[in-house]
Amino acid sequence: MARTKLPPTVRQRRLGAELRRLRENAELSATQAGELFGATQSRISNIEAGGYAVSADRVRALARLYGCTDEALIEALTRMTGGRTRGWWEEYREILPAGMLDLAELEHHATDMRIVSVFHMPGVLQTTEHARALISDALPALALHEVEHRVSYRIKRQAVLYGDQPTPLTAIVHEAALRMGFGGPAVAQAQLEYLIKMSERDNITLKVIPFGTGIFPISGQGIIYFGGEVPRLDTVQLDADHGSEFLDTQPQLAHYRDIVDRMEACALGPAESRGAIQQIAQNL
Repeated sequence: MARTKLPPTVRQRRLGAELRRLRENAELSATQAGELFGATQSRISNIEAGGYAVSADRVRALARLYGCTDEALIEALTRMTGGRTRGWWEEYREILPAGMLDLAELEHHATDMRIVSVFHMPGVLQTTEHARALISDALPALALHEVEHRVSYRIKRQAVLYGDQPTPLTAIVHEAALRMGFGGPAVAQAQLEYLIKMSERDNITLKVIPFGTGIFPISGQGIIYFGGEVPRLDTVQLDADHGSEFLDTQPQLAHYRDIVDRMEACALGPAESRGAIQQIAQNL
């Protein structure tokens, strides 16, 4: 039986999208680029869709063809080739929506993360019981085994915060999320205590936006801003009812970078934030 070809990863799609943007900036069609590069139009299109593996040398050659002189960007793109190696999240490919796998891959490769959360705890800072309470209440309702798959996946994502080179994380959490009480008082208190513990790690900065701050520049939509090797390769993930939405154009990145900056400016400092969380936990 022939093996089914795996879809391109989010990293492969992003590499292709950046090569397409370089080509478009050079005002070349895919056909013209193929003729200059010695390839067919379909080969160029497949590379840009992330469906065809391309070597680091070919990425450099395409960048030169397109007149790109940004060496830091070119070298960052070459490191995105990396063969077709798949991460731990692949074990969930037939179990969870593709957007969830994309999220884990982005977290794995991010140079840093900034999260804004208004109504829910950031996924990478949730306890097992808190995650289970949230996922069990999802609509449409999930079967027990589906709940447990999603819980185990969410907890495994937290590995990026540990190890020899843990990913720097800034989590900006609104007081509303701290007071939701998902799972009941015991689960909620354990979750708040876990937040305080995690906030003491060197790679984690936790800031709380208290009630009474006033108007701030987003609705209740959660935001994760992933840092790339160069700013052009940053990515934004937005929570939506239909699943994750990923944004990576330069205007979109600038817009959400400004939003996250402004949200952080509304927040208490790390020490004051820990004090606020402790007070809420004591009153549960």
